[in-house]
Amino acid sequence: MHNSDEVPNGTKPKKIFSRSNIIVYGTLLIISIYYLLPLWVMVMTSLKGMPEIRMGNIFSPPLEVTFEPWVKAWSYACTGINCDGLSRGFWNSVQILIPSLILSISVASVNGYALANWKFKGSEVFFTILIFGAFIPYQIMIYPIVILLREIGLMGSTAGLVLVHTIFGMPILTLLFRNHFAAIPEELFKAARVDGAGFWGIYFKVLLPMSIPIFVVAMILQVTGIWNDFLFGVIYTKPATYPMTVQLNNIVNSVQGVKEYNVNMAATLLTGLVPLAIYFVSGKLFVRGIAAGAVKG
Repeated sequence: MHNSDEVPNGTKPKKIFSRSNIIVYGTLLIISIYYLLPLWVMVMTSLKGMPEIRMGNIFSPPLEVTFEPWVKAWSYACTGINCDGLSRGFWNSVQILIPSLILSISVASVNGYALANWKFKGSEVFFTILIFGAFIPYQIMIYPIVILLREIGLMGSTAGLVLVHTIFGMPILTLLFRNHFAAIPEELFKAARVDGAGFWGIYFKVLLPMSIPIFVVAMILQVTGIWNDFLFGVIYTKPATYPMTVQLNNIVNSVQGVKEYNVNMAATLLTGLVPLAIYFVSGKLFVRGIAAGAVKG
């Protein structure tokens, strides 16, 4: 017989509207509004004509949607004497991003793999020096790199900027991969070596298939850093090879004619679409890579 006075077992169900939930979700809602409100203003402004913008209500949706500011920002907005919009800068950024991304991740992953699993004489000293480089402000390296690129004949070229991004991405990416590979059970490497796999065999056949999330983390970090870079782009390239961010700056800060806020907003959104799209496509793998120990010591 079931005793009606018996206390039920199990955990007590949590209240949906408890004080802690209200505080947590309320805080998240406020932070979300804080970050999304500027984006809302940018999108709405980019879809309005200038007469409607001059009415002053920046938060209201457009009375008449127009994509002309987007077309102008991409195709024929003027940056000095050039009036080809962001299109030229976009393809320059692609030519800078792809080789920089491939080189930096490839070299850093091999560095991290070697430092974690194939110790060599002086490896700890090498790793310490490499990590120390991650904390040196890159602004103090600008002039020495100018001299270096000039001496090797790469100053003002896309190849020179690719080299700069590859070098500056190396310390943090090496740390990322080294910590990830060090967390993999050592028995896995021993078993692979018993089966006859060498340095590259283990790297390609064992590590790569099980390390996709950490490669996605590295890719998102590099894409964001390289695509959004302005300082290196304006210093180490020339007008014909300026990346998209430099073109955007030239459009927004142009002093010729009337200030077209809708075109400026559309140009800003176009510039940010690539890293945003990559994050949305690979966001789950990014979270998995972080959770798997991507930034653990």
